[in-house]
Amino acid sequence: MKPTIPPESSSPLRIEKPPPREEPSLHGEILGRLRDYLVEGNIPDGNRIPERQLCDMLGISRTPLREALKVLASEGLVDLLPNRGARVRHLSEQDLGELFDIMGGLEGLAGRLACENITDQEIAEIERLHYEMYGFYLHRDMHNYFNVNQLIHQKIVDASRNMTLRETYANFAGRIRRVRYSANFARKRERWGEAMREHETILEALRRRSGAELSDILFRHLRNKRLAAVEHLNETGEPPSASAPAHPRGN
Repeated sequence: MKPTIPPESSSPLRIEKPPPREEPSLHGEILGRLRDYLVEGNIPDGNRIPERQLCDMLGISRTPLREALKVLASEGLVDLLPNRGARVRHLSEQDLGELFDIMGGLEGLAGRLACENITDQEIAEIERLHYEMYGFYLHRDMHNYFNVNQLIHQKIVDASRNMTLRETYANFAGRIRRVRYSANFARKRERWGEAMREHETILEALRRRSGAELSDILFRHLRNKRLAAVEHLNETGEPPSASAPAHPRGN
């Protein structure tokens, strides 16, 4: 069939402009980059967020930056200061102890429930992620190692099939995400290697669907992470104070 060519008398063809980039995806990209920047310790605990510098770095105006900061405040990474911008949330040693114990309890329960509900396909996916994470560990790629590590923990929580548990976990996970990242650098404990070995036992218990064993492993995993986090803060000369300044809690 011959292509149809509009006659000369017909109206000119309208060339549609490509649709603008969808705001949700742009927002998600900005949020992800800013979250990683803070989690990886580029701004010290308690310091103000340099909005102008971050706008230049991300190539955005202050409005989308502030929208992203609101989300990070709800996750517990930053505190919003009335009419004064935002600052990186500071956690005291008591805060760390309480939060890591709560997270250990939540992950322990998630592990027990996951062993009752997880499918073979989900175990295979976690196993695939485990070896991907191990590759990043061998290449000393902390950024990608940590992202895959957190995804493994999330998939175990998801496999619990308990929505209330998932929502509670999400509420607390953001508050210690930054500290979980930095704890891998604790030198005396060689925490990164220790964490990798613990993940081997997590995977093995999950394969056998041993709920009680996995629950205990995950709780100890979070307890060891807490000890390493405090140690690393002391090594870097920025130990958490006995009491943190008052700050509003995220949702």
